[in-house]
Amino acid sequence: MTQLPDSPSATRAAGLPRTTVRVTGRFLGRALRALGRVHQRLRRRWEPVWLGWLDRLWEGLRPLDPYRSVKAALGALVIVSVVITTLLALFAVNSATELRVITIISIIASLLITQFVAQSLTAPLDEMTDAARAMADGDYSRRVRGDRRDEFGELAETFNQMAADLEAVDRHRKELVANVSHELRTPIAALRAVLENVVDGVSDSDPETMRIALQQTDRLGRLVEHLLDLSRLDNGVVPLHARRFEVWPYMAGVLKEANMSKGQGHSRTDVHLHLDVSPPELTAYADAERLHQVVANLIDNAVKHSPPHGRVTVRARPGATRESLEVEVLDEGPGIPESERAHVFERFNRTKAAENSSQRGSGPGGGDGGTGLGLAIARWAVDLHGGWIRVAESPKGCRIQVTLPGVEEAKV
Repeated sequence: MTQLPDSPSATRAAGLPRTTVRVTGRFLGRALRALGRVHQRLRRRWEPVWLGWLDRLWEGLRPLDPYRSVKAALGALVIVSVVITTLLALFAVNSATELRVITIISIIASLLITQFVAQSLTAPLDEMTDAARAMADGDYSRRVRGDRRDEFGELAETFNQMAADLEAVDRHRKELVANVSHELRTPIAALRAVLENVVDGVSDSDPETMRIALQQTDRLGRLVEHLLDLSRLDNGVVPLHARRFEVWPYMAGVLKEANMSKGQGHSRTDVHLHLDVSPPELTAYADAERLHQVVANLIDNAVKHSPPHGRVTVRARPGATRESLEVEVLDEGPGIPESERAHVFERFNRTKAAENSSQRGSGPGGGDGGTGLGLAIARWAVDLHGGWIRVAESPKGCRIQVTLPGVEEAKV
């Protein structure tokens, strides 16, 4: 082997000039640095690929997934370990293999089996940890694998259900903030415009101008009242005070109040209200105040979407079960498409027909549009009674049907 000279004298003795040595050293240094840069580039490029392949490999090697219990899986692990150890011992006896070789093979096999089992046990926990961190950052769309049949599978299903519930709550919260902001902004802007015109002398403070301002304040009042009602219903602080009463005089009073408020709330004085109670001596057992809220909101919704000089009918009948009451509110408006009926009782929900009627106005004074909360409040009040509310089939217009149970089923 040739030994490189390590001193100037040795260099001269070897017949190598200093210039040659310096050039060679620079060349080797540059080559090493270039190789280092190439190594770093290759590492940055291929290391994620290899790591991804390894992750997918370990992800696929989850031998405990088919088991219905972690205890059963660990029992299977013990059995496999005993079998492998026995086979290795038999192999050592028959082949006269040294003990240290068998020991090394046993250690390697134990490490591999332990890695497989550890990966199978920790993989779902790692997924849940990553998903929980994402939820903490506001991403509620993350889900974890729920195809296992053991306790981890049940935990994953529960975790995914929790994530779905949190996502729905977050979506409803955002929708509530956006819708409340929109509903408050519209009447406030209209009221401000009226008052600015009066202050600037553009219009006089005549009765017509004051009536417009009063309509906007009424709309604000209804929105605040509806939001307070929903808050009470959500918090469960609205008790039921059920009593028995005669349906005919009760419904007649509700329609009378609706007739009086037509010109104040949305100026639809052209819509006619009709009451139909059969038999006339029909009685009901319910919370009169909550039922008044249900019927009044249904009438208000029907009047808003009725055509000019339309007719709204309130019909009361005995229910299918003993002491139950069935109330229907029918109008002659555009109706509700079947595809939108499942969402019509959601908060701030508006069908396309309702939006069109609110934009163009369904008659004299139309275009108020409502708060989008009346039907949601009606549904909650019906739920308090243990009843149900739905959009029933109707050849013309919209037909909303309310069924309140008898004394035994009501939530009193």
